[in-house]
Amino acid sequence: MTRAPALLLLVLAAACSRGSGDEASASAAPAPPAPPAAPGQEGLRMVEVARGLDSPVHLAAPPGDPRLFVVEQPGRIRVIENGELLREPFLDIRDRVSSGGERGLLSVAFHPRYAQTGFLYVNYTDRGGDTRVERYRVGADRNRADPASARLVIAIDQPYSNHNGGLVAFGPDAKLYVGMGDGGAGGDPLGHGQNAATLLGDLLRLDVDAAEPYAIPPDNPFVGQAGKRGEIWATGMRNPWRFAWDRGTGLLYVADVGQNAWEEINVVPAGSGGLNYGWNLMEGDHCYRGSGGCDRTGLVIPVSEYSHAEGCSVTGGHVYRGRALPALRGHYFYADWCEGWVRSLRYDGRRAVDHRTWEVGDVGNVASFGEDAAGELYLASANGRVYRLAPAR
Repeated sequence: MTRAPALLLLVLAAACSRGSGDEASASAAPAPPAPPAAPGQEGLRMVEVARGLDSPVHLAAPPGDPRLFVVEQPGRIRVIENGELLREPFLDIRDRVSSGGERGLLSVAFHPRYAQTGFLYVNYTDRGGDTRVERYRVGADRNRADPASARLVIAIDQPYSNHNGGLVAFGPDAKLYVGMGDGGAGGDPLGHGQNAATLLGDLLRLDVDAAEPYAIPPDNPFVGQAGKRGEIWATGMRNPWRFAWDRGTGLLYVADVGQNAWEEINVVPAGSGGLNYGWNLMEGDHCYRGSGGCDRTGLVIPVSEYSHAEGCSVTGGHVYRGRALPALRGHYFYADWCEGWVRSLRYDGRRAVDHRTWEVGDVGNVASFGEDAAGELYLASANGRVYRLAPAR
């Protein structure tokens, strides 16, 4: 497997412990081979749809819009329209972004009524190293956003340079969710994961329609509780590198990057607030540090995990709901940044089943997955390319 340069490896290893000052991870080993193909699942291939991108880290599309928008870590958003990567960027805020390592422009989310509002939201690391979520508006040209339209939604101080989280996404309830890592270093030294008084190590939920810059939804779990932030929807996250809702079931899938041993995938009902994903009490399905055990009461237990013998940093994806691969509808796709493999599983309501590693060739270090408006699935690679999942036939 081709490895990325050292700097790129840090971009999305999400403080894969090798680069966060922690003890070394276990040596990586090849992913297990794919099981025999089931009927209708003869194989996948990755169809290249764009190349020449500068560190692509996220992909998204407005509702009902055939275009695909690709986030470049240094601070630009590019447009793929009719199979062509447009030369002019949709948004260029490189002068505001601190990029490198795990910092940069990390995601974009389009308002559920984008066709009417023209609003898009971005998450980036500013020149001071802190997180900013900002709103922009599209200009007169549908392929250009107005940089002067920036409005700050929320700013969050970052104590270290890693574990920024970085995803903004609208949920099925039309609220804006913001994934925040624990603030960095290694092992959560400041205890943010289990501290609801801080916005680090959490999944935030904001109502950007009810007030400027946002309102706290009254049904958020910690509203009115002394010493706890009302913006928080869930706690106990180390560095959620991508979360997504299944269009078919509404379930929320969260991939949380581990420390030195385990990578995890969680599946929970979309409407369940106040959940605790366990960090830094647990890493994956295992107590973190020491052999004395830990109290799992009230913690979310992942439906799937893999050890650092197989990879080092999970890249969360989406549940496939497109039309090109009908046999794979309902299957969740994810990858590992270090090893470059692509896998899928299916959640049957109780557990993860139908695990599969796909033979898709060398697609480099997978930075992110994304959906177009029709539910087809794409991935962005550190090799500067975007691929679409397609049937091998």
